[in-house]
Formats: sequence, structure tokens, C-alpha cells
Amino acid sequence: MTQLLNQQGGRWSISASTDTAWVSLEEFQPDAALLLDVDAEPQAAWASARLIGIDFPALTDGRGLSLAALLRQRVGFTGDLRAIGAVHEDILHFMLRCGFTSFELADDRDPEIVLGQLAPYSQHYQTSVINPMPALVRLANTH
Repeated sequence: MTQLLNQQGGRWSISASTDTAWVSLEEFQPDAALLLDVDAEPQAAWASARLIGIDFPALTDGRGLSLAALLRQRVGFTGDLRAIGAVHEDILHFMLRCGFTSFELADDRDPEIVLGQLAPYSQHYQTSVINPMPALVRLANTH
């Protein structure tokens, strides 16, 4: 069993994960919950998916982060983008910056530690999917 980390009413929460009726690339239809491997080539048709899950085979495999950014920036996917598989709290803040909006976590993950790792930094120098403006421009606009 897994835990689902997502936002509800603007607040992050962890609940028991329900079974999602994932479909493969071959079965994909608009408004479906599409499950992708990290090496999938982004397709414009996926923008119509209700939910896209990216299955991380290992903590050290960053291809899913790149795929998430491509889905948001090139494909224009605006729905729920979920990280599943080898998801670890140490990289949650990177996943958020790449466009993920929910996460399936193993039951052995401590919810307090997980919630504390979502935003360990108040500012970032680099641009991201969720904030494409560089720090210098963001700071100049506040003064």
C-alpha cells in the first residue's frame, strides 16, 4: 500500500492512496489516467489526460524530472502530474519545481519528514517550471 501526498484546499496532506485505473500508452484515450515510464517521448495528445503518472524506477534516475518539465512546458499539460515508484522525500522539492503536483510514497515514509521537505528553501536562484522568472528579475520586481 502507498500514501498519497497532494494538495487539498491549498494545504499539503498525506492520505491512503486509492487504486488508480492507469492506462498504458497503447490504451490512451482523452481524459484517462496515463502511466508513463521515464523514457517516454512526450506527445501533444497527452495534454487531454486527466492525470499523468511518471513511474520512477530508481531514486537516482532523473529522467522523470525532465519528462515532467517537458509535459508542462512543451505539451502544455495542466492536470495532476503524479510521481510514483522510487519517490523519496529528499528530492520532493526538485520534483515540485519540475511540475509534479502529487506523489505516491511508500508506507514506510514518515509523514512529518515528508511534509517538511516540500519547501526547504524560501528562494531559488534558478528558474523552474513553477517559477520561470530568474531570482534577479523576481527580486528587482519587488523593489
